[in-house]
Amino acid sequence: MTQITPEDVAHLAGLARIALSEKEIARLTGELGAIVSAVESIQEVATDDVAPTSHPLPLGNVFRDDVIGETLTTEQALSGAPDHDGSRFRVTAILGEEQ
Repeated sequence: MTQITPEDVAHLAGLARIALSEKEIARLTGELGAIVSAVESIQEVATDDVAPTSHPLPLGNVFRDDVIGETLTTEQALSGAPDHDGSRFRVTAILGEEQ
């Protein structure tokens, strides 16, 4: 069993550039110790004959088939545009440069 010490917590806080008081170090020592113990207990239960999973239930693709349908003509697409050049939408430059 891995034991977390106040020195370990202070070292980690230093690496993360987090200023901790002695009281915070003492509290986090216990909390991190509990986390490490929980992970160790899970590692004891896990066996090689259990397949790894990313989800408890099997998932399937929920998207519909991509079927080509009727599309708008250029004239139809541009009919509601505030400004166009006959084949493309015309918009103001947003980068400060003309293309």
